[in-house]
Amino acid sequence: MDNKRKILIIDDEEIVRDSCMAILEGSNYQVATANDGDAGLKLAKEFEPDLVFVDLKMPGMSGFDVIARLQAIDSAIVTIVITGYATVSSAVEAMKNGAYDFLPKPFTPEEFRLITRRGMEKRSLVLETIALRREREMLRENFAAIVSHELKAPLGALQQNLFVLVKDLSGKLSEEQNQRLQKMMVRIDDLVKLIHTWLRDISVDIDKLKANFKPVAVTVPISKAVESNALHAKRKDVQIVVTAAEPAGVVRGDEGTLAEALVNLIGNAVKYSHVGGKVSVTAETRGDKVVISVADTGIGMADEDIPYIFDGLFRAKSARTTHSGTGLGLSISRRIVEAHDGTISVQSKLGKGSTFVITLPAATS
Repeated sequence: MDNKRKILIIDDEEIVRDSCMAILEGSNYQVATANDGDAGLKLAKEFEPDLVFVDLKMPGMSGFDVIARLQAIDSAIVTIVITGYATVSSAVEAMKNGAYDFLPKPFTPEEFRLITRRGMEKRSLVLETIALRREREMLRENFAAIVSHELKAPLGALQQNLFVLVKDLSGKLSEEQNQRLQKMMVRIDDLVKLIHTWLRDISVDIDKLKANFKPVAVTVPISKAVESNALHAKRKDVQIVVTAAEPAGVVRGDEGTLAEALVNLIGNAVKYSHVGGKVSVTAETRGDKVVISVADTGIGMADEDIPYIFDGLFRAKSARTTHSGTGLGLSISRRIVEAHDGTISVQSKLGKGSTFVITLPAATS
């Protein structure tokens, strides 16, 4: 089996193609060449290269178009621009189109070998990332199956039997025995809720979510999230204040899951606020972005916890010592926001409170 890494060189100058072939002669690479963009793209589909060198200025299709189409063929292909037009603007434009690096003509054999090694290292990292992502998805799917079938079903049956048992034994048990049964029911109910939360974190189907996107005024999911947390806030005497600029903004997305992401953020803000505290929710449009922030003046987080706060099952030390929880709410919120091509971030100081910020692309008319 031939394990040689594959390099494709697309350049209209024969001397450049020949010199690149000569430089790589004797190395552990399989090399193919093409003299224009059309021929190069056709060869790329058959040859399946790891690394492609592309000249920017060629007759017919430009190098920029070639780079874009190579990404459509295989997004993991590493492309490097070689050109005699070595300007900063050309390099920047090539990078925007997906090129990994930029090599101006004329170049020395050592420069070409060095950038080839760097390109192959990049290719290895890309393939490793793809493999890890696939492995993570497989683990996620397997974990979902185990949780659903091996845990959820028997716990549900146990819970149902307890309901029947409590009814059948009504009036026949002592107060202490009743209390023990109630504690069992509460703990089983907690476990069932935890399993549902795990499954929810696993089952956010990004592709399916995007297929149903439509224009959503961000004030709508904000209002739903505030309403969902209203009783909790009232019991804790925490005031939720919403400030939405006019216009607050419209995004393309799914109203229900956006509300779910905000329910988690606002719910946490209420949970970790002090009695009598205040949670501030703001929304505004900034250029081509819609920004939503949820701020509280509660217990906050230590600096060392912040980088991990969106990881599933992680809980900050300050949260673990004051409240119970699964540590999955922020992970779910992040997956929802990223499914909407947005970002979520946090600023927090221990004992001073936290501010979570969601940034989403504004919907274009």
